[in-house]
Amino acid sequence: MDTLTRLKHIFLPGIILQSVLIGGGYATGREIVEYGGKFGASGWISGLAIFAGFSIMSILTMEACRQWKVYDYKSLLKKLIGRFWFVYEIVYLLLVILTIAVMSAAAGEILHSTLGFNKWIGVIIITTVVGFLNYKGDEIIARFETIGTLALFAAYLTFSITIFLTRGDEIVTTFERWDSSIVSETPSLLILISTGVLYVGYNLGVYPASFFTYRTIETQKQSIIAGLIAGIIMTIPWFLTYFSLMGFYPDTAIINSTVPWLSMMQHLNPVYMAVFSVVVGWTLIETATGVIHGFIGRIEEERRKHNKPFKKITKAWISLSALVAAMILSQVGMIDLVAKGYTMMAYAMIAVFALPLLWFAPKLFFTKNT
Repeated sequence: MDTLTRLKHIFLPGIILQSVLIGGGYATGREIVEYGGKFGASGWISGLAIFAGFSIMSILTMEACRQWKVYDYKSLLKKLIGRFWFVYEIVYLLLVILTIAVMSAAAGEILHSTLGFNKWIGVIIITTVVGFLNYKGDEIIARFETIGTLALFAAYLTFSITIFLTRGDEIVTTFERWDSSIVSETPSLLILISTGVLYVGYNLGVYPASFFTYRTIETQKQSIIAGLIAGIIMTIPWFLTYFSLMGFYPDTAIINSTVPWLSMMQHLNPVYMAVFSVVVGWTLIETATGVIHGFIGRIEEERRKHNKPFKKITKAWISLSALVAAMILSQVGMIDLVAKGYTMMAYAMIAVFALPLLWFAPKLFFTKNT
């Protein structure tokens, strides 16, 4: 195996994981506020916990798949929690609906803030496009998501660097004062770490999308290296957003904003806001499409084994049902959905995925079949 191929095998899992993580993990900035940014200068500790969490989960998932030679979520979950594997499916479906609700609420807020549209218009647009893409199928979705992922990552780098250059002094001041005034009390180390763990928890649903990239991992050392690289790649956008937010801390107009990135853009050239609106809107649709497509794909794979493939219209109805549920849920409000909904899902995902993996960790790393 040449060096280029080996590097591809090591880096690809992290790249795929980050591409799936984008929409629900950090597209709007609201997620980073709730899971670290609100703590001001102390929030970076939550970021380190997030890096550690993603790295550990990545390493354990890759090594479990490698040793057990399972590369689909159902087979892995049967190894982890036995006949209760279906509980993961229930939790994942609820997370799908919640994620789409957050994405719909964000789209409505962006269109309302930039073009003055009624918030329902954004919700209807995103649900219509997502339903159409799932109806069209794999090829169209793959093209749509590839373009969106590359565009958003490039945009985030540009936005972050611009804010670092224009608000660098304010970022330094926040840390010099060790400002954490948004929260009522100085956060303890336990709160900071547990907040990071919860962020990792609600994003655990991204891992099944990367299982196909683990087939080329041949040794335990490769699992560790690939897992650490994935942890870094998945955490970089969190820190970019966090340090950008510190340039405005403790401005409540930014920190309490439904879409903090949109509020930060208002201080820059209007072109930035226009680009942000297009790119993030694209990514919101990408994420919502991906989570529904993933859910349908898992059910369809099971039906294929019994020679009962889905018809296109059946996929459309499943998509429509999830989208309608998400539209209704989006009216709760994006801030509450992120703060409360994601936290509830984090505990559920930790229970059905993270804890079982940690239980098997000693067996995975202290046996001779590695």
